[in-house]
Amino acid sequence: MDSKGSSQKGSLLLLLLLVSNLLLCKSVASLPICPSGAVNCQVSLRDLFDRAVILSHYIHNLSSEMFNEFDKRYAQGRGFITKAINSCHTSSLSTPEDKEQAQQVHHEVLLSMILGVLRSWNDPLYHLVTEVRGMQEAPDAILSRAIEIEEQNKRLLEGMEKIVGQVHPGVKENEVYSVWSGLPSLQMADEDTRLFAFYNLLHCLRRDSHKIDSYLKLLKCRIIYDSNC
Repeated sequence: MDSKGSSQKGSLLLLLLLVSNLLLCKSVASLPICPSGAVNCQVSLRDLFDRAVILSHYIHNLSSEMFNEFDKRYAQGRGFITKAINSCHTSSLSTPEDKEQAQQVHHEVLLSMILGVLRSWNDPLYHLVTEVRGMQEAPDAILSRAIEIEEQNKRLLEGMEKIVGQVHPGVKENEVYSVWSGLPSLQMADEDTRLFAFYNLLHCLRRDSHKIDSYLKLLKCRIIYDSNC
């Protein structure tokens, strides 16, 4: 095959890859936990877990892409990563650090932890979208992902509340979550301080979304497949 034919083939493969990624994003975005307007939504526990796992994985991918984009544009050479370690607002919530630790936690406790982390992100995600919009020449690659993550986090929280309702019906939900107080830092006039606040928030979001994704996959295996997976 000549170089022209090889180039055309490469371009076609790239186009197919882009289209498949677009279709995946659209399918996730159109995957409701319950049909719109449904009053008594009856979805099987397996379906709820399937949708929650898809959503959590999607959110983690978006948060990783958003962090990497921000790091590339704003954080190079500033040494932010050393300051960001152990400074997440959700660090006050007791959560397993890895899969091995999570395996030792009862599923009722693990479900409550997921709810607590998701609720802890409602406020910071809302303000993240607002403040990114206010950034000079805000990159669309960051803003669009922030908007999408805020929306999908709410839907995942809704799904988790339904899962808890099926796994432990009649049990009153614990409203524990961690309060975020980082808005003033996002609005600082000092550029280094403000950019670090954004960096730290995105770093923590990537960390927590990975935790939730891991916990949900573990819970799905344990509850739906009796740990036989």
